Amino acid sequence: MDLSNMPTRYDASSTEQKWYARWEAADLFKPSLDGNKPVYTITIPPPNITGSLHMGHALCYPIQDLLGRYNRMLGKNVLILPGQDHAGIATQSVVDKQLRKQGTSAAQIGREKFVERVWEWRKESGDTILNQLRTLGCAFDWTRERFTLDDKYAEAVLKVFIDWYKRGLIFRGKRVVNWDPKLQTSVSDIETLRDVRRGKLYHIRYPYTDGSGEIVIATTRPETMLADVAVAVHPSDARYKDKVGKTLLLPLVNRQIPIIADPYPDPAFGTGAVKITPAHDANDYQVGVRHSLEMPIILDLEARISLPGPYFGMDRNEARKQIVHDLEQQGFLIKIEDHEIPIVISDRSGEVIEPLLSEQWFCDQPALAKRVIEAVKSGEVKFHPSRYDRIFIEWMENIREWCLSRQLWWGHRIPVYYAEDGSHFAALSWDEAQAQAGDKKIVRQDEDVLDTWFSSGLWPFATLGWPEQTEDLKRFYPTSCLVTDRNIINLWVARMMMMGYDLAGARPFSDVMIYATVMREDGRRMSKSLGTGVDPMEIITSIGADALRYTLLSQTGENQELRYSERKTEEARNFCNKIWNATRFVLMNIQGPVEEPATLTTVDKWLLSRLYQTEQTVKAAYDGYDIQSACQALYRFFWSELCDWYIEVSKPRLSDPADRATPQWVLLTALDAFLRMMHPVMPHITEELYSHLPIAGKPEFIMSASWPVIPATFEQPDAETEIERTFEIVRAFRALRAELDLPPIKSIPLAYIEGDLQGNEGVFLSQGWVQELRQGRPADGAFVSTTAEGVDIYLPISGLVDAEKELARLVKEEEKVKSDLAKTETKLANPQFTERAKPEVVEKEQTALLALREQLTKIEQRRKLFEYK
Repeated sequence: MDLSNMPTRYDASSTEQKWYARWEAADLFKPSLDGNKPVYTITIPPPNITGSLHMGHALCYPIQDLLGRYNRMLGKNVLILPGQDHAGIATQSVVDKQLRKQGTSAAQIGREKFVERVWEWRKESGDTILNQLRTLGCAFDWTRERFTLDDKYAEAVLKVFIDWYKRGLIFRGKRVVNWDPKLQTSVSDIETLRDVRRGKLYHIRYPYTDGSGEIVIATTRPETMLADVAVAVHPSDARYKDKVGKTLLLPLVNRQIPIIADPYPDPAFGTGAVKITPAHDANDYQVGVRHSLEMPIILDLEARISLPGPYFGMDRNEARKQIVHDLEQQGFLIKIEDHEIPIVISDRSGEVIEPLLSEQWFCDQPALAKRVIEAVKSGEVKFHPSRYDRIFIEWMENIREWCLSRQLWWGHRIPVYYAEDGSHFAALSWDEAQAQAGDKKIVRQDEDVLDTWFSSGLWPFATLGWPEQTEDLKRFYPTSCLVTDRNIINLWVARMMMMGYDLAGARPFSDVMIYATVMREDGRRMSKSLGTGVDPMEIITSIGADALRYTLLSQTGENQELRYSERKTEEARNFCNKIWNATRFVLMNIQGPVEEPATLTTVDKWLLSRLYQTEQTVKAAYDGYDIQSACQALYRFFWSELCDWYIEVSKPRLSDPADRATPQWVLLTALDAFLRMMHPVMPHITEELYSHLPIAGKPEFIMSASWPVIPATFEQPDAETEIERTFEIVRAFRALRAELDLPPIKSIPLAYIEGDLQGNEGVFLSQGWVQELRQGRPADGAFVSTTAEGVDIYLPISGLVDAEKELARLVKEEEKVKSDLAKTETKLANPQFTERAKPEVVEKEQTALLALREQLTKIEQRRKLFEYK
């Protein structure tokens, strides 16, 4: 075959750029208009417009690309719809930092000008990550790309708010939220980080007002005691059975607060009594609701003391120091202990989050959760791995109200308009609100924007045109699969399911695949700020996208932590080169299309049977989201079975014009199927190699090819058993050669066997690197032997090995090892050494002892080779 246009070496960069451009030019990323095809849809998790590719992305999006390419090959009408999220807090922070560098700020230029600046930034820099996804080879339909602030999408978001508001599912109220004092907004859990820091635990006396004693309260936040409204004890705590209902004097404030019974306190922790500050702790808030307690707020939006008195205006940290000082001066402070304190930090500002009772817009999630729970319990929506079913259901059954509002300017502004008298109306526009208000004059729109997770919750159906009943919505919804991170199951997956069932009338997807977190090789988290991150784009530039994809995808199965290492990417690059070089070798030995032969040898049948089994394994693995098993099966088939064995066995046949047609057909059949099965993992190299295969009538692109259907007649378990037996015999003979230091390149003139090779003598000769094979055993002369699978193999060594010289060397080596072994055994038998030496020194000697014993065993085995019969 003419390979003049096929480079001798694989160049990932030029190959990958070339084929991605051709795919896109040929409109291969778009679904077809054939309404008879089954549909497969993924709406990709929209990356933030502030984002650039990191290792998590380099795993997540190729998984979706793999699923799309695989299902396209199965004959389905595939849509993988891309897009981006406006990322309210992250984007506002980026632009605000730019403004400050320019000597101004968002507050100075005002809301309207600020939003204009963000749109300008979005136009210039917001598509970085989408271009990087192209570099990864992601075959997404870019003609349908969506953005959560597109006009149509934004209108859908506002309509949902209005609909749920009218139905009572959205309301305004006061709840404890995560408050970022620096960014001046509420934030969701996903926008926070958990940490543990060294702090203090303060033990404070709370005296009974009747003078009968005191209760000791332990707290890490004494500044919040200014807003204490009760002390809670567990109803089962016998220590306080007759104390519930009595009152205590709140130190420093001199206000009376009651002792209440509630399940919240842990009787085993400290004194079993806890102070209740409902406005500044989420758990305390729930206690306050259950007991109808007052909820005074003592911190303002900048985390300063807001109650009148000696601490007014103090920062929370300054107030803590002064309050502790005053408690000590007035005799209320018993002791201070060092204590590990769990804290919540804003991911965007780095500020410690303040739990704060705040008036916000909330969604009644418990009312929407029931249908979602039923869907997972019934298997209508399945998680992969399945253990996440239980985690998801448990969270949904304890779900709370959702804070929807954010004190930002960038995002979907809440569509609520206020009249002069304070009444409000939900509407799509000022004019519509005025029409609803009648004689009342609308004077302002709500300043807040919606939580980003609210708009992204509509992603599976709003991207397809909902609420309009578009052709895309009818054809591609519900979607097929969601690939996502475990950290946003509750924040995003749950919201999409609630919204999908309630608004679109059906589940948003049938499967949820939770992909692994990519860690460094040593198990540390990848982080740019910690300097432990790895830039995927640098790897792609160095070794190619296919190698990176294989590195990550080949470790993607049930595991939820994946270790990245340069060694693995090097192995992946080597695999790419192996695929390239082996394919090129096969093509060099094929002159054109070949016909299926009438007869096959046993080794031909073996490879085709292994091909059949591999296809069964790979298809089941892809279907079950076990990509690791698919990659392992493909690697084993190509590298070991095809290259290491079949190609090597076939080389003499390929050199024989009378016999070459059969191995040519088998090799081409195997290559064709392998490249198609590997295509979802390594799309570029498989496309390039497929283009060179001399197959009549093949499609122009492997991406358009069908999944290989391997005939059931290829399954030949008897042939597999027979050839695997032959290979075991060959391996035993190779091991014998290795013991004699006879390299593979050295051809051995003669070997003998006693036993039946079942007609596979040619395999033994070519793979054992032997020129002649005779039945029986050598009649005279020195020889060595081994046995495998009921066959005795004899290797005459006259002229191959200097036996006397080798025996002399072994005897000398054996003497030295025995001497070292005796010294080590004596040392370890001496109690003065084992008891006085450091444990690591003793352990080192014990390890050396085991190594010496193993070395002696090998020498003894090698000497037996020269005990000739």
